[in-house]
Amino acid sequence: MRTKGVNGGAAAWRTRAVAVACCLSVSGVGACSSGPGHSTRAHIQVDRPESLADDALRVRVSGLHPHEEVTLTAGAADYQGAPWTGRAVVTADGDGTVDLNHARSRSGTYRGVDGMGLFWSMTPRRKGAGKDTFRFKAPEQQPAYKVTLAVRAGGKQIATRSLTRRWMSEGTTYQALRGERNGLYGALYLPPPHAPRRTPVLSIGGSEGGTSNRLAAAVLASHGHPVLALCYFGCPGRPENLENIRTEYFATAARFLDRQYGTRNRRPAVIGVSRGTEAAQLLAQTHPGLVSDLVLYAPSRNTTPGYPHGIAWTRDDKPLDLTPIPLDHVNGSVLAIAGDDDRLWQSADAARGIGDEPSRPGRRRESLVYKNAGHAVGWYPYSPTARYAMNALSNRYMDLGGTAAGNAHAQTDGWPRVLKLLGG
Repeated sequence: MRTKGVNGGAAAWRTRAVAVACCLSVSGVGACSSGPGHSTRAHIQVDRPESLADDALRVRVSGLHPHEEVTLTAGAADYQGAPWTGRAVVTADGDGTVDLNHARSRSGTYRGVDGMGLFWSMTPRRKGAGKDTFRFKAPEQQPAYKVTLAVRAGGKQIATRSLTRRWMSEGTTYQALRGERNGLYGALYLPPPHAPRRTPVLSIGGSEGGTSNRLAAAVLASHGHPVLALCYFGCPGRPENLENIRTEYFATAARFLDRQYGTRNRRPAVIGVSRGTEAAQLLAQTHPGLVSDLVLYAPSRNTTPGYPHGIAWTRDDKPLDLTPIPLDHVNGSVLAIAGDDDRLWQSADAARGIGDEPSRPGRRRESLVYKNAGHAVGWYPYSPTARYAMNALSNRYMDLGGTAAGNAHAQTDGWPRVLKLLGG
C-alpha cells in the first residue's frame, strides 16, 4: 500500500508539473486557469468623484488577484433615460491593480491605453441605436449626470462606484434671451461669482439652428467665461431658415457681451461651428475692433448658399458672396480645427487655408487637422461624439465622418488649446 501511495504521488506530481509547464508556455505567468479563483471584491478609486464634464479623471481598481483579467464598464443615461455603456477588458498588474492611465484594453468599446476611454467610447445598449447621439437636456435643466463604474470578474460584478459629471459648476447661472435685451435671442451662461473673470465668448452654431451648443457654453462658463450661445435662426423671433441673415445681428451680440462683460484687454472672442464659422469670420473681418480671437470648428473658407436655399448672409441688406472670406482685417488670433475625414464638406482644406493666412504682429493663425476625425471634431472631450446627424429637410441621417477614437483624440488635444487661447 505504501509503494502504491508513492507511485500515485509521483504520478500526480508529474501531472501537475506538465499542466503548469503547459500553462506557462501558452499563456504566461498568472494566466493559468488552474490557479486561484476570481476575485470576489475590489475597490474603485477615483481622484475626483465630482468633476466638470471636460475634466480628465484617474480611475484605479485595487484588490484584484495579480494578473487577473477583469472587465471594467462605465454607464450613463441620456436625456431620454436610454442607457449607454463603455467597456474595457484589462489585466491587473502584479500587485492586483488596474490603473486606466496605464492598463491596455484588449477588447471592448475602445482598445489600447486611454485613461478616459470608458467615458468617450460609450455606446447605446439598445439594438438599432447605432446612429443615436449622446444628448442631454439643457444644462440649466440638467446641470449634471451620473456615471456608474463597475468591475466584473469571472462573470460576476464585484464592485461599483458612482460619479458625478457636471455641465454647470455650482454657482454658474443661466439667463434666457428672448429679444428683450438688444433684440438678441439665445442663452447666456455666467460664471460663478467666485470664479476668475475671463474673456467673454460669443458662440455661433451651425445649420442645426436654434440655441445650440448649450452644454459647451455651460462648461466654458464654469471655467470663468461669460458665454452667449446665440440663436440666429430657427427660434421664435428669428428667421425660420438660414436665409438672409443680417451680419449686423452678430455685431449687436458682440457689443452686448463687450459692454456687459468685456474689458479693454478682454474683447469678446468668437467660437463658430460649421456654418457658424462663416458668420464668425465675417464678424471679425468687418468689426476688428469689436472682437478678439476666433475659434473655428469644421470651418468653411467661403460664404455658402442659404439653407435650404437662397442667400445665407447679408450686410446693409445686400447679399454677401465671398470666395474666400477675407481675413486681413481680423485683429485677433485664429485657431481653425477640423478632421481629415469630414464628410459634410472640405473643412480640413479650409482649416489649412485659414492657418496659412498672414497674421498681425503678436497674433497667430493656426490650423489643427486631426486624423480620423469628422465633422463632430469640436468642443469638450470625454463624452461620446456623434457620427451621424439628422437632416430635418430630408429626414435622413447625414454621415459626419470620423471614428469615435479619432474624434475623441481631436477633442482631447484641441480643447486645452482652445482654453489657452481664450485665457482659461
